[in-house]
Amino acid sequence: MAGKERVEVEGATVYGPYSPAVKSNGILWLSGQIAPEAGDDITSQTKASLDKVDALLTAAGLSKDDACFVQVLLDDINDFAAMNDVYATWLEGVAIAPARAAFEAAALPAAAKVEIVVQAVDTNCCE
Repeated sequence: MAGKERVEVEGATVYGPYSPAVKSNGILWLSGQIAPEAGDDITSQTKASLDKVDALLTAAGLSKDDACFVQVLLDDINDFAAMNDVYATWLEGVAIAPARAAFEAAALPAAAKVEIVVQAVDTNCCE
């Protein structure tokens, strides 16, 4: 695959002038996924953000099994344990969990409680 391709999910909310995901040469970069519309709690927002991640991975022809790195931004680091419980459930069945970083950010877009960024690799791309 030459060049780069925009990946998106029809009807999904985009909060600025960016691509929801970009795929190039077998690598997929997802923009940070937030879900403030899912509720005011970290559990609901984490689950909904991961649902958005799944939808973008599917649109790119991939799955969470192809995720290599995940970055989790929290508006309050005290929400780490609750976010981590949802994240662990999301990873059930994944043979090799992606590398991950999680930290507190001063403020997230749209007053979100969590933002999740994913990088994935299509291992069948460039054989």
